[in-house]
Amino acid sequence: MANSFDIFAITLPGLEDVLAQEAREIGLAVGAVTPGGVEIAGGWPEVVRANLELRCATRVLWRMGSFMAFHLAQLDKRAKKFDWGALLDPAVPVRVEVATSRRSKIYHAGAATTRIAGGLEAAGYTVATDAPVTLKIRIDDNRVTVSADTSGEPLHKRGTKQAVGKAPLRETLAASFLRLCGYDGTVPVFDPMCGSGTFVLEAAEIAAGLQAGRARDFAFERFAGFDRSQLEHVRTSEARCTPTVRFAGSDRDQGVIAMAQDNAVRAGLGDVVTFSHGQMADAVPPDGPPGIVMVNPPYGARIGNKKALYPVYARLGAVLRARFAGWRVGIVTSEPSLAKATDLPFIAETPPIAHGGLRVKLYRTDALS
Repeated sequence: MANSFDIFAITLPGLEDVLAQEAREIGLAVGAVTPGGVEIAGGWPEVVRANLELRCATRVLWRMGSFMAFHLAQLDKRAKKFDWGALLDPAVPVRVEVATSRRSKIYHAGAATTRIAGGLEAAGYTVATDAPVTLKIRIDDNRVTVSADTSGEPLHKRGTKQAVGKAPLRETLAASFLRLCGYDGTVPVFDPMCGSGTFVLEAAEIAAGLQAGRARDFAFERFAGFDRSQLEHVRTSEARCTPTVRFAGSDRDQGVIAMAQDNAVRAGLGDVVTFSHGQMADAVPPDGPPGIVMVNPPYGARIGNKKALYPVYARLGAVLRARFAGWRVGIVTSEPSLAKATDLPFIAETPPIAHGGLRVKLYRTDALS
């Protein structure tokens, strides 16, 4: 097996530059930044690190190779000749997912899936819909690109957060928004509508130097040629530290506060994170220096009636302006009019980002005066 190959870290459209910056900061060799993700050069160590350490990636692909195919018979023939053994273990079943492009003469994903599966079976592999290893096949302009999903479960599933509230924010998205707000782990983060604690816990993990995927397993552990000692080496290199600042969240729902507290303990953050039951209108800054207020409030299509939310946003803005001088603010919402209702001095908004079937934006401020 080659020692160097093409790796592609996927993220949500609009967050590619955020992921590229993160990858560079942890020492990965970033190549092209393309729609939907970032190319990374490397080998097994980089595959392991990308999965274990990247907080903004949704999954990591290993580009196994590509070939041209102009019709299904040609796809069938070349799939049988492809070097599947370079990465796949014949003892481990695989699943095939095919995406096609309008620019390709092969336009039927189901028929293409059957041909690829036939090539795998001819080579001695078992194809199953519930297999632990997934091959992602893209046919674009008649070029068939074969990638193996090295992650398995999406990377927002960190392995520590078991309890979630209503309409939770994914950890990968929370990490990306924290970065866009300039968060680097050196200032406190507070969320007055914290739900099950995603923003607060993600910020605390970053400050504590914890690896995002430290508590989960990955599909690459089932690949041919994988040396488990490489994973253990990266796991033991985790640069854990004790944060010099603290992290807090509050919510009016006592049930989600209990969930957040359980999540904090499970993540090993019980001593640096505080969750409390309380109304957003009563929120006050935690003890310590100013930091960042990160909020994912309800928005109409996500929770219910949008009209009823304008007073909530207006009150949130009033509380932050009155009590959080020196703090920066990041608010996530799908509704520009709701963001405007806060009357906060936003300096920027992100492009729309897909989240739960909606398109959300992050609205940011400088330090409040």
